[in-house]
Amino acid sequence: MVGMRVGVGSGNPVKRRAVEQALGVAAEHDSEPSLVDGLPGDPEAVAVEAVPVPSGVSEQPTGHAETVAGAENRAAAVLDAAGDEYDLGIGIEGGVARFDGADGLFLVMWAAVSDGSRVGRSAGPSLELPAAVADRIDDGEELGPVMDHVLDTNGVAKRGGAAGALTNGRVDRADALATAVAGALGPFVSDLY
Repeated sequence: MVGMRVGVGSGNPVKRRAVEQALGVAAEHDSEPSLVDGLPGDPEAVAVEAVPVPSGVSEQPTGHAETVAGAENRAAAVLDAAGDEYDLGIGIEGGVARFDGADGLFLVMWAAVSDGSRVGRSAGPSLELPAAVADRIDDGEELGPVMDHVLDTNGVAKRGGAAGALTNGRVDRADALATAVAGALGPFVSDLY
């Protein structure tokens, strides 16, 4: 019996895996406490489901504000689309942004978690893009297709992502996104909020 249903606002399997990692539901053999231990209901009975919804932002979000908005829009759209079907809606959005005090363009990732009345937000790691890649993004191209071209592959976003490619596998996209999701779950698992 399912105690909690979580909808992930994307059909991308990497984003679903990131949510499963953040909640600790993917590693049943793991003895470490998981974030589901702090959520209401039976932590053994959490279902994480992909719910493809629009982000409401451009295909290549630029800047933190647009990337955060995409994550929030996805989380809200999951709950709007499914009525009372999900206890939590989770949105994850990747984008590119600049930081004051640092040169270059960075890959950024944001997550938002909503129960319909509260929203938690958090960012994952930020990685500087190589100048040649950043120039193409500045010229209006999207990061995923640019990385596919640079790597001579197809569908990098559904595997290790740009994060994996830029770090030679040291940062996996699912792991990076899971960090953002775990942070966004803060208001739902901590009494400090």
